[in-house]
Amino acid sequence: MAFLLIAGSPTSHSRSAALLEGVARQLQAQGGTVARLAVRDVNAQALLHADFSHPDIAATAAQLAQAEAVVIATPVYKAAYSGVLKAWLDMLPQAALQGKTVLPLATGGSPHHMLVLDYALRPVLQSLGARHILAGVYATDAQVQLPAEAAAPVQLAEALQQRLDDALRTLWSELRTSRRRQPSDSVAQPALP
Repeated sequence: MAFLLIAGSPTSHSRSAALLEGVARQLQAQGGTVARLAVRDVNAQALLHADFSHPDIAATAAQLAQAEAVVIATPVYKAAYSGVLKAWLDMLPQAALQGKTVLPLATGGSPHHMLVLDYALRPVLQSLGARHILAGVYATDAQVQLPAEAAAPVQLAEALQQRLDDALRTLWSELRTSRRRQPSDSVAQPALP
């Protein structure tokens, strides 16, 4: 199973990036193949000037096309997802998420911003043709303890870990269902956990 994990934070050491890394470890432990895309690494000039022909834009669109499922994480700024993520999503082809299952994640300072997943991010993901957008997981800053060292695992509050586990079970289940709907081809599909 090919997953693309998209980090929408403008910084590398963020709670949303740490949450996404925890998801990566869980998916890999269950046999998933994980690719990562940090939107902050996409050429800023290409994003700011809407340079659709820039190699970075083409490369990220190609990376997205290879994924069966997408997990996208963003911090919340001023009741919306990050600007760098918005700029990148605006550069994608209209059907960039066609046929894909998407799990959105967000982190913010308080629970008052949890609706950003449904009212800001979900409509954009739908407009890009996502086949199925799962119920997102929102985490407050207090629920995500950043490790002192980059290699150390992130510490998640128990309630958050449970919601994340449930979301990942739903993601795997949706992908199994999706594979059953697809016509079988001559190549055997690997078993899902």
